[in-house]
Amino acid sequence: MQDSQVLCAASADHEKYYFNPRFERLPESVKQELKASLVLFAEEVGGAILIVFSEEGDPQIQLIRREEDFLYDEIEAELQVSRLQKQKETLFLQLKAFYLAFFGEKT
Repeated sequence: MQDSQVLCAASADHEKYYFNPRFERLPESVKQELKASLVLFAEEVGGAILIVFSEEGDPQIQLIRREEDFLYDEIEAELQVSRLQKQKETLFLQLKAFYLAFFGEKT
């Protein structure tokens, strides 16, 4: 099994949003909430933001920036990540439950 799986991502540089079709079973309202949150984050901070599932099913936020992006503020980006995690705490708990229910190890 892979170390992590991308759930969704947004890129300010490319003005694109990606949702992994493997997780199509998520409710539409959750997909829309993820899209709105990530697109807004990418627009505000720059670079790209991804939500990935760890092997244990924990949703994690990863940030990617281009080295030549001198306007990218790493400190502000980390503060925004902390805010997003607090604001979406319930959503992240629901995502973990979803992941474990549909993709967790079968014993």
